Amino acid sequence: MLKSDPAAGDAGFASPERLPRSPGTHPLASLHLPVLMAFALFVVLTTAMHFSSYVDYVGADNDDVMRLVQVRDLLGGQGWFDLTQYRLGLEGGTPMHWSRLVDLPIASLILLFSLVMSPLMAEASALLVWPLLTALPVFYALSLSGGVVGGPPGRVIGLALAFLYVLAINRFLPGAIDHHNVQLALIATIAACLILPGRPPAAHALAGVTAALAIAIGAETTPHIVVVAAIVAVQWLWLGGAMKHAASAFALAMAATLTAAFFLTVPPAQYGIVACDALSTGFYALGVIGAGLFFLAVSSLSERGFAVRLAGLGLVGVATSGFALLAAPQCLGNPLGSLDPLLVSMWLTHVTEAQSVFAQLRIEPWTGGGFYLVPVLAMILCAVRIRQGRDVHAHGVLLALLAVSWAIALVQVRGAVFSNMLSAIPLAGLVAELRTRSNADPKNLRKGIAYAATAFAAVPFVWALSGALLSMGVNTVMGQEAGQLPAGEEKICTNAEAMAPLAREPVGVVSGPSNLGAHILRFTDHRVLSAPYHRNQGGMLTELHAAMARPADSVKFLRGAGVTVLAFCSSDPQVGSDAAAAPDGLYAQLRKGIVPDFLEPVPGTADQPLQLFRVKP
Repeated sequence: MLKSDPAAGDAGFASPERLPRSPGTHPLASLHLPVLMAFALFVVLTTAMHFSSYVDYVGADNDDVMRLVQVRDLLGGQGWFDLTQYRLGLEGGTPMHWSRLVDLPIASLILLFSLVMSPLMAEASALLVWPLLTALPVFYALSLSGGVVGGPPGRVIGLALAFLYVLAINRFLPGAIDHHNVQLALIATIAACLILPGRPPAAHALAGVTAALAIAIGAETTPHIVVVAAIVAVQWLWLGGAMKHAASAFALAMAATLTAAFFLTVPPAQYGIVACDALSTGFYALGVIGAGLFFLAVSSLSERGFAVRLAGLGLVGVATSGFALLAAPQCLGNPLGSLDPLLVSMWLTHVTEAQSVFAQLRIEPWTGGGFYLVPVLAMILCAVRIRQGRDVHAHGVLLALLAVSWAIALVQVRGAVFSNMLSAIPLAGLVAELRTRSNADPKNLRKGIAYAATAFAAVPFVWALSGALLSMGVNTVMGQEAGQLPAGEEKICTNAEAMAPLAREPVGVVSGPSNLGAHILRFTDHRVLSAPYHRNQGGMLTELHAAMARPADSVKFLRGAGVTVLAFCSSDPQVGSDAAAAPDGLYAQLRKGIVPDFLEPVPGTADQPLQLFRVKP
């Protein structure tokens, strides 16, 4: 994958045509103006679309709402190290696995805006600004990376693809304050740093910092970071002394940042706890030990022969793997593998972003192109470029990152956002090359069509839209209901108006479908049994058992958990699946309008989308 001769391997990168700049000029200097112009246009368009169909200032995802609840708790005086959501789940609350590193900038923006705005406007303004800001690193990273593989035209194409990417997905829209946009920005930054010509140590140090931050913010990117570390290690193994400074910078930066993140976010009382879904002693020790041993190997063996470096790297790998097996063997499998079977069947299998490629294509086959096709094209292109000997280093790194992202997407569709984003880099180089050929021969229709077709094919949204339109066309031909393009779920049970009667009830414990949970926490002072978070198994199971049990048994679950109010939304997907699975259960009875004796309807909610019932003592 990599050339053993460093000079030969980087020859293409060093040429003036590839990355023209004067000596001493920062590689980002030429990007500032176009990136800031693109970012300004993105802000204008996104804000205009947001307010033209305004629904709420918080994102549509449950995680966006729960993040806001967590930030509010922090601003309300809850301890920095205390991540327990005391109003979620059974008595005592639920320890959340989200990092304060994302809470901090959001809370800071709210405090800043509150200097000149009302609390509500300050909160809304912060939730407008933060997601937009997280798109800026993606613009820089993809534009810079496009220039590496495609020269000056590649920078422009990379920026254009970045613009279309962030505009098409909901993770950068106003109100999207979950950590996924931050993770995307970090992975894009890592990719840009690792493919820079000459393998500059400063860029590898930045890659180490961002890799550690990615681990600290969310365990979902752990496979990416493992591959990133492997990329650096393999390059050092192959290149030896030519890679010494870059590899050392990466290892030291990763270890230092991971150490800082650990002691800044993990409470001392939990230093001995190993958690598989968040930064804990397991991830910290494993990362620092691996990075530290690798640094020692690099420092002492870089000038030695290939066989010696291979042996040293092998010892590092064995020691790190052995420690992982010793300290956190439970984390080597599926982090959701410990879920109760009832939660798997009645909750996890209905979560769209957790579906495998087979489940997703079975349910919505027309979405396959938007999720999976563009990364395949990008991986094929990387393989072809490597075979041709063109920018082998850059395309080798990109191929590895694309492969792990696409593999994750096969298991859980949520990984597709990473593979689609990274696909923009190699495809920017191809589109730039075809654009140059077309411009050089404007009368050649074939070259023009090839350029245009490739440009369209490089945009995942084009495939997603084409699939949706194709599905509608097939349905029309078959005489079935044509349907419509996907739209946001109507918030008839989760908006402020629907929640107002619940907020007026005396503070107590609410049981309701998990999709209501985060919104109940946002709009009321109640504790809620269920919200869609795997650490809250006790609360979710209690709510599910109560929902599916016969009313005579359901009341035992409700009263046993201290529930004072039952929130019922007939249109909620979970209500439908629970009623189908248990036709004699409580939710099925309520859907038919049969209210058991132990429930007292809250006046004024009987004909509302969100019906409320007091649980009689």
